[in-house]
Amino acid sequence: MKTVTTALDVLVIQNEDTWDQCNWIVPLSKALEGLTAEQAAWVPPSGGLSIWQLANHMFYYNQRILERLQGKEPSVPAADSNVATFGISGDPLNEAGWSKLMEQTTKLAEQLRDTLATLQDSKLEEAYMDSDDNWAQTLARWVLHDAYHAGQIVQLRRQQGCWSIVF
Repeated sequence: MKTVTTALDVLVIQNEDTWDQCNWIVPLSKALEGLTAEQAAWVPPSGGLSIWQLANHMFYYNQRILERLQGKEPSVPAADSNVATFGISGDPLNEAGWSKLMEQTTKLAEQLRDTLATLQDSKLEEAYMDSDDNWAQTLARWVLHDAYHAGQIVQLRRQQGCWSIVF
């Protein structure tokens, strides 16, 4: 008997692969694994973002997506701009702050996974806020967004010489 794969099934698979399943890409959980505050706060000499900033940015958007999926107003106010969601590069001496962000990020990823797994297929066709997009389009782009930033994190770790994980 042939199993039918729905659009929601595809989103769940992509979300799992983006967060913690080692399949075709490096998942975020592995990209972030074992980082110190010093490594997370490091900014390339040529400029750019730190891993800490990328984690802040993803946390901001993931929190808002989760709360909207749950039918709530986002608890975090809208940022003045996309750039503002990255915050500062992080404090290389603040291990507790980095650990807290990683704990919150992991918990949020679990909540998103559980929420996606319980969505009804009909939700995907509903309008996303006041836009012309529906939930399916929004969630597909959200998963790609996190995968993109996971790649950036791996690249930053390679530049620092702290990437030893091979897939």
